[in-house]
Amino acid sequence: MNGAVEFPLDLAELSFLASGDALVRRSILPSGMRVVSEHVPGSRSLTIGYWVAVGSRDEKPGHFGSTHFLEHLLFKGTRSRSALDIAVAFDSVGGEHNAMTAKEYTCYYAKVRDRDLSMAVEVLTDMLTSSLLDPDEFENERGVILEELAMSDDDPADVANERLFEGVFGTHPLGRPIGGSPAAIRDVTRQAVWEHYRANYRPQDLVVTVAGAVDHDVLVAQVTRSLAQAGWDLDEPAPPVARRHGDPAIITQGEALTIVRRPLEQANLFVGVPGLIATDDRRVTMSVLNSIFGGGMSSRLFQEVREKRGLAYSVYSFAPGYSDAGLFGMYAGCTPGKAGQVADLLLSELHRLAEHGVTADEMRRAAGQLSGASALALEDSDTRMSRLGRSEITIGEFADLDEALRRLALVTRDDVQALAAELVAGPVSVAAVGALQDDAFASILSASASTTT
Repeated sequence: MNGAVEFPLDLAELSFLASGDALVRRSILPSGMRVVSEHVPGSRSLTIGYWVAVGSRDEKPGHFGSTHFLEHLLFKGTRSRSALDIAVAFDSVGGEHNAMTAKEYTCYYAKVRDRDLSMAVEVLTDMLTSSLLDPDEFENERGVILEELAMSDDDPADVANERLFEGVFGTHPLGRPIGGSPAAIRDVTRQAVWEHYRANYRPQDLVVTVAGAVDHDVLVAQVTRSLAQAGWDLDEPAPPVARRHGDPAIITQGEALTIVRRPLEQANLFVGVPGLIATDDRRVTMSVLNSIFGGGMSSRLFQEVREKRGLAYSVYSFAPGYSDAGLFGMYAGCTPGKAGQVADLLLSELHRLAEHGVTADEMRRAAGQLSGASALALEDSDTRMSRLGRSEITIGEFADLDEALRRLALVTRDDVQALAAELVAGPVSVAAVGALQDDAFASILSASASTTT
């Protein structure tokens, strides 16, 4: 494989060899459903995922929380299986099954031995197509989700992280919490969740990805048979649902500073600025920047904040990207009285990178870290399955390990410095949870309005 392979939505069949002699095949069926597989030589297991390109950002007023609610409900029983039957099916073969709701997609997945693929297809299909959304189970699960949100609210890092997204993205849907707010979960009705399901769980929305010990033709036959038996009309022609547009959104910053006061031993502190969208060609440059800046124990933040000054135990940076917006964030947990000093230091380190660039040695370390981590991650079929899903739903192309390393080698020191300069030019948002004073961050946000909870 030379270069990335495009995943056009008007090409019914696609097949190619990727690094390590992995065979990638992709089929778009007449119904618009897409099946993507990666056969990995020597594998005896596989991971399968059923994806729909709908996430928390897609919810409309009156439906907030529906995506996360629905993810829970599909495990609660179908016309032919109880919730216990679903659990027993995977436990009996030593498999794993779960789901994840994100801002732009939802995925139901399982990891099993190759011999158990048929069972995994049957059960996941049953869950996706035939969930009862039983009214009693609906109310029970409302309580479970509220407990889940309460657990997250007891984690100050989770609380601060949510406030950071609200600050960076403002009123944009990406600023809303993935799981929904407690108020939204209390208010959402079964009818609203049912409407959300009917609008987004159709053949043309579905992407099935499998990585590991898989035969593509057998997979397609099993998936289509199970969906047809469940009553889905796969004969009605439809194009696959279009990918989200990749144009950067116009984002209006929310509150520049949010402090949630709690009597804690530590302050959990996030500082963030707008980042890159998922399809930006500079995402690999962002990976290098993040590695150098806050991606490991040799990173600048770890060395400066923890090793040299002893101001924090945990300190790092991160850079999520979405279809039309992104974020670059920094985190530290520190003594409340030193939160202002740490916030200043996080931001000043980013400015120092933008002004003075990075060294050749830092570039070598980042290349080694990223290439090694990428290779190790691909030892897991979960990672490969997720790569297929993101390639199909978000990126629109598949880049194997060789292509990823080729792109990594093209990143220059000037590229990293230029991106850092772009980041520091963006509006700064600070979110913190702890026993903090209103003026804790006055030196970096003196002109910003503060919201104190």
